[in-house]
Amino acid sequence: MLRMRGRTLLACIVGSGLSTAAYAADLPVYTKAPPPVYSWTGFYVGGNVGYSWGNSDSTVSFIDSKTGAMLYSADQGFALDGVIGGAQFGYNYQIKNWVLGIEADIQASGEKGQTTQTCPGGPTGGSLNGLCVEGGDSTGFGSPVPDTLSEAINWFGTLRARVGPTVTPTLLPYVTGGLAYGEISTTDTVSAINLGGNNPPGVPVSASYSNSTTKVGWTAGAGLEGVISGRWTAKIEYLYMDLGNVSGAFSTPIIAPSGGLVSTSYNSHITDNILRVGVNYRFW
Repeated sequence: MLRMRGRTLLACIVGSGLSTAAYAADLPVYTKAPPPVYSWTGFYVGGNVGYSWGNSDSTVSFIDSKTGAMLYSADQGFALDGVIGGAQFGYNYQIKNWVLGIEADIQASGEKGQTTQTCPGGPTGGSLNGLCVEGGDSTGFGSPVPDTLSEAINWFGTLRARVGPTVTPTLLPYVTGGLAYGEISTTDTVSAINLGGNNPPGVPVSASYSNSTTKVGWTAGAGLEGVISGRWTAKIEYLYMDLGNVSGAFSTPIIAPSGGLVSTSYNSHITDNILRVGVNYRFW
């Protein structure tokens, strides 16, 4: 009888163990949750520094204010290069692996340059006159008339759309384009020696004109941005910028061969090639 009871108890224990094991096999297995996928959606703010290779495609003209005749004109492109730096802010919205955004920036600029165009002096046409200034009635040839045009991009900014696919969750190549604007300052200086009216050895004269204007144009480019740590990202970006044309004109005390005064004018088309690196801090 005792042996019978022992066998019954053993069978109950084994059956209970098998039943518990079967129940445990049916329970869901819990594992550690995967890390969240990075999202580019949200506002951000940051700073940048770089270098710009600008260009002024300029025409300088000398005009006889008495007759309206064009005395001399020359075309010359010159560099407006310099260091730039500034700040940017924007917003991104991610749809699957595509990121759409808008960004604004403002930049301080050290870009500047100059060129000199010279209206030839005499003798021309069998006389003592230069092209732009009269001679001295047997007292001397008409002098050359140099015109020095200096320009600078003092600051500029952009408002651009950005779009690109994520090649990895934390690496974003993109194209960008939109509005550009900036301040361009110009100084135009001209000088000569008036020899007319039998005034040897001549009277040096000069005149200068300065102007600053804000221009609106367009920009387009591309960049690459990636996560460096937490909410911080770094980027490298290239932009081409076109700010359109700046122009000006003024009258000088230089005596033209007609006896009237010489006026000068300039017209410059300003473009820029911008390469910069920056960092952004994202708000989620």
